[in-house]
Amino acid sequence: MRVIAFIVAAFVAGGPAAAQAWREYTNPAYAFTVIFPADPQVETTTYQLADGRSVPAHVYSVRQNDGVFKVTVAELAGTGLEESAVIDHAIKTLSQGGEVKVDIPHRIYRIYGRQLSILGADGSRSTVAVFDYNGRLYLVEGKALAGGAAAVDVIRFQQSLVFTDGGSNRSADAIRAIREGCRGAGNPAGLDDPRCRAAAR
Repeated sequence: MRVIAFIVAAFVAGGPAAAQAWREYTNPAYAFTVIFPADPQVETTTYQLADGRSVPAHVYSVRQNDGVFKVTVAELAGTGLEESAVIDHAIKTLSQGGEVKVDIPHRIYRIYGRQLSILGADGSRSTVAVFDYNGRLYLVEGKALAGGAAAVDVIRFQQSLVFTDGGSNRSADAIRAIREGCRGAGNPAGLDDPRCRAAAR
C-alpha cells in the first residue's frame, strides 16, 4: 500500500508531469526495480554510518529538468547496527539543513521502512523512502530543485521502487502484531501509520 496522499499534501504540486520516456531499471544483484526518466548513471562510492565508519555503496542517478532521481544502496552486513540506528541516521543526513515535513512508516509488500518529505533550505523538495533490508540500506530519493521538476515526478519515482526477491525484514509475528495493533486499518506499514489513528477514531 503506497501512502501517496500524505506526501502530496506536504507540497504544492508544480504542474503536470512532463512527457518523458520513463523506463524501468532492474538490478538483479540488489533485488530491486525502479523507474527513471532516463538511463541512470552508476557510481561506486562509500556511505558514512552513524558511528563514523564508511561502507561500500552504489548510487544510481538521473538529473533531468532540475530534478534529481537517485537510489543509493549501501552495504550493512557485518556492521552490527540496529535498524533503528541506521534509519534514524539516514533521516538525519538526508534532512540536514532542511525541514522534515512528513515522516511516516512505509511498506513495499513485506519490507518495512520509512517515508519522508523534506523541504530543503535551498527551496528543493524531496520525497524519500528508506529501508534496512537484507544487509543493505536502500535510499530512494526524488528531489525537485527550486523551480524545477514537478512534485508529481519525484513522487512517481520514489513510489516506483519494488523489491524483487519476495523477502521480508519482519518476522511473521511482527507483521501480525502490526496488523492486530491497527485493527480496521487494512494492512498498515507500522503502528504509527496514520491509518491506524484514523481507524481508532
